[in-house]
Amino acid sequence: MTSKHTAASAAAELSTIRDFLRYGVSRFNEADLDYGHGTTTAFDEAVFLVLESLHLPVDQLDPYMDARLTAAEREAVAGILHARIDTRKPAPYLLNKAYIQGIPFYVDERVIVPRSYIGELLFSDMFGGDDFTLVEDPTSVERVLDLCTGSGCLAILAARIFPEAQVDAVDLSPDALEVAKRNVADSGFGDRITLHQGDLFAPLKTRKYDVIITNPPYVDAESMDALPPEFRAEPALALAGGDDGLDIVRRILKEAPKHLTPEGGLLCEFGTGREILEADYPHLDFLWLQTANSFGEVFWLTRDQLKAGK
Repeated sequence: MTSKHTAASAAAELSTIRDFLRYGVSRFNEADLDYGHGTTTAFDEAVFLVLESLHLPVDQLDPYMDARLTAAEREAVAGILHARIDTRKPAPYLLNKAYIQGIPFYVDERVIVPRSYIGELLFSDMFGGDDFTLVEDPTSVERVLDLCTGSGCLAILAARIFPEAQVDAVDLSPDALEVAKRNVADSGFGDRITLHQGDLFAPLKTRKYDVIITNPPYVDAESMDALPPEFRAEPALALAGGDDGLDIVRRILKEAPKHLTPEGGLLCEFGTGREILEADYPHLDFLWLQTANSFGEVFWLTRDQLKAGK
């Protein structure tokens, strides 16, 4: 059934941000959209689209709820709400912007929309915390590697957390690296981040790192076949991880020890394949890490643990 609602009618009949948020939630629910690219509900998606398109802070809704919009603003907001429905593209693609830890990054269809749990972990007590921590002194880290960097967001966050480190960032996709190049230039860390095109560790030769971070493709074949349109809009190269989703993770586990310093460690996000990894690597002492919305989808392994588990 075709909806009778149009962007033009919305722009003509609605006037405040509150109006457009209510309208957006109603239309998104009617269209049965899928989320997961920075938001998880129709309301949060509408807030993101409305406030960003009006160039308002996305974390300050209340002061603007009853603000009346100009005719041009009403047209812009109605247009982007309907574009979300008509195209089924993730909101960050429509806005060319995504946030991790409150930091904005440029994104488009050449890269996966950044949403890694690793961002939260980098900004947690796991790095430089007072109690249990993976890296006691972030200033002691001299070299960091971000494998499968995509938009470059994790490499940029790593440059913030490890202020003395040189950061290498690798991706197989030349298109993705063009987006990463833009983000690195905007970040102010261009003198400390180097981008490499190639297959995992291949372009790095014998370089060794104190910390390796990676959010590789890890969607299994069955899930790839069932992806909703929002996720099919992303590059398949950045999602598909083989039959069980862990083909690339296994390659990283095999090759990482050669590229870690004696005290180095690997931080890897791999999805929901914990039972598979535990069965495949019974001698590896995985440290399963928890975030606000996950447990056991990210692990930490030291070089010594990786070598001992072979």
